[in-house]
Amino acid sequence: MNLSAIKTRRGEFFARMSENMAKPKNWKLGFAIFAGKIIGLFIALLAMMILPGILGTPAMAAETYTPHETSVINSINTIWTLVAAALVFGMQAGFVMLEAGFARKKETVNILVECALDTAICGISFWAIGYAFMFSHGNGFIGYHWFFLQGIPATYEATGVAVLAHWIFQFAFADTASTITSGAMIGRTSFRGDIIYSIFVTAFIYPIIGHWAWGPDGFLALMGTPGHFLPTLGQGFRDFAGSSVVHTIGGMVSLAGAVVLGPRIGRVFLRDNKEKGGLPAAHSLPLATIGAFLLWFGWYGFNPGSTLSGMDIQGIGRVAANTTLAACTGSLAAMLCALWLGPFKGKFDTGFTLNGMLAGLVAITAPCYWVSPLGSVILGAIAGVIVFGGVYLLEYLRIDDPVGAVSVHGFAGIWGTLSLGLFASGEYGATGPMGADNSAPVKGLFYGGGFDVLKAQAIGSFTITIATLIVSFIVMYAVMKLPYPFKLRVEPEGEIGHGGIDVWEHGAEAYHD
Repeated sequence: MNLSAIKTRRGEFFARMSENMAKPKNWKLGFAIFAGKIIGLFIALLAMMILPGILGTPAMAAETYTPHETSVINSINTIWTLVAAALVFGMQAGFVMLEAGFARKKETVNILVECALDTAICGISFWAIGYAFMFSHGNGFIGYHWFFLQGIPATYEATGVAVLAHWIFQFAFADTASTITSGAMIGRTSFRGDIIYSIFVTAFIYPIIGHWAWGPDGFLALMGTPGHFLPTLGQGFRDFAGSSVVHTIGGMVSLAGAVVLGPRIGRVFLRDNKEKGGLPAAHSLPLATIGAFLLWFGWYGFNPGSTLSGMDIQGIGRVAANTTLAACTGSLAAMLCALWLGPFKGKFDTGFTLNGMLAGLVAITAPCYWVSPLGSVILGAIAGVIVFGGVYLLEYLRIDDPVGAVSVHGFAGIWGTLSLGLFASGEYGATGPMGADNSAPVKGLFYGGGFDVLKAQAIGSFTITIATLIVSFIVMYAVMKLPYPFKLRVEPEGEIGHGGIDVWEHGAEAYHD
């Protein structure tokens, strides 16, 4: 078709259109059609705005969480908790290596068997009664449901985590508290005595006192709320991953055990002999160093895993970063203290470098969710100084703690718990199964929050520390008074005889030279 033909047809089209529009009937019909389209478009837009609020759309379902979506989220949180539990359980290898490395050669087998048996005892006792005492509903002091894991619900409280996965995670925590204790009692604890006190720690002391802070109705957890302990305080006790619940409890049980046992035979303290005093030389610093790094690795389950939420991605990342920084500054601070202030000035001490690292990890465990990276750097460094001072305080008091368990876990745990009231940045509130809830952020003294959070932390830390010390002294003293071979301390021949406690209790040596 040529150009002239196209022009001719276009002219005919417009002519017919003008003719039709000149007729009133056709003009009104066209207007009605156009108006109908406009009205229809308006109705469609109005329906798009109103109907979602009435019927519920996929977007709205995402806010309220359908059963299918909730199931997926619960699965994510449960898997994350189990991964974290595996990391925490792996810390047992770190404890074994650290304690064995810091000990004398003739105490090595005893440590290996004690740590293995503590784990087995903890698993059975925490299954039978420990988990029920700690995490079931009861009153402000103790839970009294779910013994032998009977009658448990599908998920634990509002976490969405399967209860048995939560049990595995918390069993690993309980095992940590028990293993801490053995480090301060190396070389003079009878094996049968160790079994007896381990049962008390994992079945009674740790879970009952832990219930106060972590139980669903613990009086420290609910402190500051109407109708509960100190309602006018307005703040509850916070311990995100266990500076108090795990480490202070473990450290105070260690202190009670070390005091009741007394020092190892032949142990010379610095105040008695500045030339020959001090802790006996570690038999394997490479083993101790590997153990310390394994513990650090496990702490990435200990602290980030305590979110119990794989959905709280910002919280997990922040906690992991804070954990790392506190370990670094704790190690540096303790090493520098030993270099500048210790009795062996001018030497870069391996033991303090490792224990400072662990002290930083212990200290950051309570406040890790609420502090900024800068806060973790500062509080970790202070923990390194505290562990240095704590070791020499015990040395002055003639308390024999072969691995520094009291200083690392007890003293640094107290500091970490209190530090939350100082360094909480006022940006973060609470973790949850669907993610973070920062609507009620926690603000410490240094960030303009006043003394309220610090007072709550001090009350909780003091309560846990004193209660643990009193009960632990009673238990250790009672076991000490049992007849041989069940008494707490091994016979003198077991310490100073051929092969030491390894041969006396286990009939084996770690190294066959």
